[in-house]
Amino acid sequence: MKGKVAILLILAACVAGGWGIWYTQQRAFWEPVEGPVTLTLVTPDGPRAIDAGGVSAIRSVSSPLGFRACFGHSEDLSTLEGLEPPEGAPTVAPAWFECFDADAIGALIEVGEAKTFLAYQDVAFGVDRVVALGSDGRGWAWHELNECGDRDYSGTPVGRECPDRETYEPLVEGARGNGS
Repeated sequence: MKGKVAILLILAACVAGGWGIWYTQQRAFWEPVEGPVTLTLVTPDGPRAIDAGGVSAIRSVSSPLGFRACFGHSEDLSTLEGLEPPEGAPTVAPAWFECFDADAIGALIEVGEAKTFLAYQDVAFGVDRVVALGSDGRGWAWHELNECGDRDYSGTPVGRECPDRETYEPLVEGARGNGS
């Protein structure tokens, strides 16, 4: 009898632990972005707003890398040919944020049906916003570490070309950015 109870307690602990891990990865640290989202393209002439509609975005409350957005756009991709695409690939979103499938977006980029662009440099210290614009009018955005972030988080000296971490002001979006 004691052995059965011990086994049931171990199984219950495993189920509770598994649920806790799933919940923290999929739900606990994510919230919808309520309000406007900054969607721009970094051009040689400075940032240019993307004509975007139907924006749906989420952010992580625990990491500046935890931002994902989906939107529609009317950009003519042929006019953006001279812009340098950033390195990297879309990062995974929680399963419940269904419009953002990192594997599908990556496949569209790989076959040339979507193109990536730097959207906002240093949205947070060492983090850039990247957008992918599909030829079908769909668009996605996520955050990636930039060179300053790679160096800072690995412990390498960042150098003078990186912003001062102590005085850096990150981009704040949604209702929080509007004083709410």
